[in-house]
Amino acid sequence: MNFPKTKIVQNPLPFWDERPQEIDSLVFHCSAHSAKDMIAILSEKKLSAHYVIDENGDVFQLVPEEKRAWHAGISMWRGKENLNHRSIGIELSSPSMGQTTYTKQQIHALSALCLDIINRYPAISPQNIVAHSDIAPTRKPDPGLAFPWQWLATKGTGLWYDLADADKIKETDVEKLLRMIGYDTANIAAASYAFCRHFYPQAVEIISDNDLLVEHVYPQDFIFPQSALPFLQAVAYRFR
Repeated sequence: MNFPKTKIVQNPLPFWDERPQEIDSLVFHCSAHSAKDMIAILSEKKLSAHYVIDENGDVFQLVPEEKRAWHAGISMWRGKENLNHRSIGIELSSPSMGQTTYTKQQIHALSALCLDIINRYPAISPQNIVAHSDIAPTRKPDPGLAFPWQWLATKGTGLWYDLADADKIKETDVEKLLRMIGYDTANIAAASYAFCRHFYPQAVEIISDNDLLVEHVYPQDFIFPQSALPFLQAVAYRFR
């Protein structure tokens, strides 16, 4: 592996199986535990991710990339179910569950790791670099509203929007626009809130109690704010 700037510590877990599909996605997660504790919890629950990144930037590999790790659960993105089949899962340690800023060391390590992965798997498109909350909007809030999507996109990981593109999309129906991006809109409130977590965090409530955050992933009565429509259109234009 060509990964000169970050040492990867091997910490293998046995919770994987063979992949049925080509790798074409990255999925970001977070947990309110240190890397060491997170790995122990994953092992206890018989779950896994390909990588775990601690707050200090240390990177641990739990599952070989060519194997199917058990990280995404029931999921859908851009019309395809079960992201475990085709994604590499990366967990980040975040005591606030992504409600407050990630450390620079951690995000720089993540960026370097992602660029290395993307370079080796050309099928991974920017549109398929997503949050756990994007692919499982009714179940998961991670990696949280403070995750630095825009910064990562400027460094070559993922896709961001240009608000000037909003006028290039005439569609105004929120559900149709969310589907253009890739969201499962069976629950429109959850999909709308997941979009806001990723692209319009000013509409997302900060919940300091992690247990409450995990139990109440989205407000069931959430209505997509009209002020966010141009952002939704701009993102849809980039992801179309």
